[in-house]
This record gives sequence, C-alpha cells and structure tokens, in this order.
Amino acid sequence: MAYEALLYEVTGDGVARISMNLPDTRNALSNQLLSELIDAFESARDDERVRCVVLGSTHEKVFSSGGNLEGFAADVPPVHKHFGTERFPRLFKLIMELGKPTICAANGHVLAGSLGIALACDLVVAKDTATFGTPEINVGVFPFMIMALIYRNVPRKKANELMLLGERISAEEAREAGIVNRVVTAEEFDAAVDDWAARLAAKSPVLMKLGKDAMYRQLDMPLDEALEHLRSQLSLAFTTEDIQEGVRAFFEKRDPSWTGR
Repeated sequence: MAYEALLYEVTGDGVARISMNLPDTRNALSNQLLSELIDAFESARDDERVRCVVLGSTHEKVFSSGGNLEGFAADVPPVHKHFGTERFPRLFKLIMELGKPTICAANGHVLAGSLGIALACDLVVAKDTATFGTPEINVGVFPFMIMALIYRNVPRKKANELMLLGERISAEEAREAGIVNRVVTAEEFDAAVDDWAARLAAKSPVLMKLGKDAMYRQLDMPLDEALEHLRSQLSLAFTTEDIQEGVRAFFEKRDPSWTGR
C-alpha cells in the first residue's frame, strides 16, 4: 500500500517505524489515516524481519489532535458514521494483539482519540513538553471510543477527572497517572526511543509473542482462570528452542542467538 498519511520504514535492527504525517491537520484521525495505520501495523505484524514497532509523528509539537471533528459534523447518514468508527476498536485491538512489542513515541500533544492509540501501545515515551487529555466534552462529545482503554490504564478517579473536565495534563502528570512510562527532554527523546526499541527488538520473538498474548488475554479473566491460562502458556514456552537457548546462553555467559522457534 502506498501511504499518503503516514511514513513507514523497517530498519536493519528489526524496528518498524510508523510516523503519522498530516501536519496540516495535526494528524487528525481521519478515516484515511486510521485505515493506513491499520495497514501499516498489519504489515509490521506479518513481516518476519520486524521485532518491534515504534509509532510516532512528523509534527514538531503534536502526536495527534484526535478524531476528525469535520467527520463528526459531516452531513451523512448516522449509520455511515457508526460504520466509520469501527476503525478505532479495530486499530486498538490490532496493536494490543500484534504479538510484537510497541512503543508510542509521544513527541507532542496526545489528545482525544489518539490517547487511546497511545494506551493501546505497550510502552509510552514522552517529551517533557507533551500534554495528554480528552477534551471531547468541551466540544459536546465524549471519549466513548477510548474509555475502556483509559479505565484499564488509569486509576478510576483520575480517569473521571480527565474525561469530565476535559483538561490537559502534563507529561509528568501522565507518567504519575500510569499513561506514560518515561518522560525525557527533547534532546534525549530520539535516543530514549531508539534505546528501548533496540532492546525490545533484541528479545526472542517467539517468547515475546507468547508473553504479549498472555499479558492482554489474562487482563479481564477471573483470577483462577488467569492463573491456569498463564500456567499453560509457561508449559508452551518450555517447548520452544529459544527458551533452551536463553538458559544455555545465561550459563555460558554469552548473548543468546534466537531462532524464533
């Protein structure tokens, strides 16, 4: 697919980099951008070279301004608007079920629907100048599409505050709320993202997939079911070549050589 709304590349170290590239709209999440994001993540999922995905933005100050408000007000049948919003949960689930680690490189403001995309990623690295928020209530909307992700990442009272007041919080406040993993200066940002991406890409791809799948599958299970499922996944991990290689490398004091099997 030839992308018009984003940039996509796979580097030699096994990292796929997806960069939203609609500066004129501050990367508003139009149907086109959402469709291209879905395609790019599917490409990264299916590419055996890719072991980590970094999602960022080419805009200097904005990761994404969120949903495309022009689309909300468009004079089209309501059922068409309903069909159009299907791309949001599809993208969120795709990122979480990718089987490969993902980093949101929040180089700028992460607002409205794009907060859901950030929360769907495994890790979030943010510039200290970035802000985060759900301002939908201020324009007569509500963050319905990302509410489930917010409540699964942010303490309830803080989540209520974000959605009901519609105010932005700083990157450091977002870190304290559990939205962001790491806050760095603009000068440190690229190196911090690259460092984590390289470290993630260096892990066993088969164990990473097993682990990531288990992380999200057990989230909403009752405790007994979660424990039994996780025990079964450990037994499955015992059957892989990579777990044997990892243990041998540990005792031989060398770096492991993963086969992905």
